[in-house]
Amino acid sequence: MSAVLSFCGLCFLLIIGKVLRMRLTFMQKLYLPSSVIGGVVGLILLSTFPSGTFSNYTSSWSSVPGFLINIVFAALFLGVKIPKIKAIWHVTFPQLCYGQILAFAQYVIGVMAVFFILKPLYHVSDGFAGLIEVGFEGGHGTVSGLSNTFKELGWAEGTDLGLTMATIGMIAGVVIGMWLINIAVRRGWTKNVRLFQDRPLHERRGIYPDNMQPAAGKQTVSSDSIDSFALHIAIIGLAVIFGCVIKEALALLNTVMPQQIQELKVLASFPLFPLCMIGGLLVQKFFTVIKVDYIIDHGTMQRLAGTALDFLVVSAIASIRLDFVLANWQPIMILAGMGILLNVLGVLFLAPKIFSDAWFERGIAEFGQSTGVTATGLLLLRTVDPDSETPAAEAFGYKQLLHEPIMGGGIWTSLAIPLLLLRGMSFVFFFSLAMIILWVIFFLIWKKCSK
Repeated sequence: MSAVLSFCGLCFLLIIGKVLRMRLTFMQKLYLPSSVIGGVVGLILLSTFPSGTFSNYTSSWSSVPGFLINIVFAALFLGVKIPKIKAIWHVTFPQLCYGQILAFAQYVIGVMAVFFILKPLYHVSDGFAGLIEVGFEGGHGTVSGLSNTFKELGWAEGTDLGLTMATIGMIAGVVIGMWLINIAVRRGWTKNVRLFQDRPLHERRGIYPDNMQPAAGKQTVSSDSIDSFALHIAIIGLAVIFGCVIKEALALLNTVMPQQIQELKVLASFPLFPLCMIGGLLVQKFFTVIKVDYIIDHGTMQRLAGTALDFLVVSAIASIRLDFVLANWQPIMILAGMGILLNVLGVLFLAPKIFSDAWFERGIAEFGQSTGVTATGLLLLRTVDPDSETPAAEAFGYKQLLHEPIMGGGIWTSLAIPLLLLRGMSFVFFFSLAMIILWVIFFLIWKKCSK
């Protein structure tokens, strides 16, 4: 019964979040998702009333995000016909270089902030050095997916601190992103802007009028054999199974590695969700090889992943342990400020040097992602390029196919936290610095060859 009531409690918070988003203009201007608003409402309720008041409705909330993030990542590439690398390389490579440089720079800045400021003043854990990239670029989903890793490595509060960082990043991504867009308009860096006041009322509220409602996906199979939704959920489940098999294989591999590597437990503590993404790619490839990939509709997969993500975010935010956050609010704000400053400097100084065309449109999309996840990047991009008149949308979309398996919840994001907590900051710092230099070299070679 408690599981049913917990689910109903999350549904209530999502509806409250949507109603508030529709009614309150300042929330519309912040472009906050209903799941974030509902999660904050839940957090306020749980913090205001005596402990245990809503226990029947909240008993399962803390375990929801760690499960649902596997669904989100498993569905990521299901139903996607991945184009040949050669066909997208020219338009995408600068975008990939920019994204990788900025993401690895978040670790460099994080380590420097912890080493020179936070550790001497506040005696924080080395794990703080990874919170900018995990919270900003990874977001609530990635932090939730790493929750078991945080616990296994003895830093359970990392989940609550990461979720706080993700919430700060989501809000800052929109607020500061819009500020940068206004600067761009005044200086003539972009000309196709559609600001909040230019949007119709229904768009501000986040609803579709009756005559403009798009299809949520395609039914790819006849319902008398199996419901199309059921089939797509089953395919996601198959991808998760592949991810679980890979995780077990890594844990087994850890037992036969040299003693030093075994003690690090990097392979054994590797989170499940990026492996589910690999599982999704394997499933997609299998269906393509047997020539039945047409029964997987990416639109349906996006809806299922979006549903999982909404429930994930509302439960994750509502479950934040405020005592951890309040005890560390000063280092969190210092860290967030340095991360935001890095991303702003990236747009203003790095983007013009890397992108030969539509530099602001391409840079602001990356600012959105590197501060407040991919959805924020797309929001800012649609504001400056609503009709996709520049190559920014195409480059940003294709870049995700190569960027996300590595950063923002990919392989390196998942490895960095165990490395920071088990080996200290030196390895992560010098590896990240080396990767920045390597990507700069890659870009210079590409630029020379493209002339």
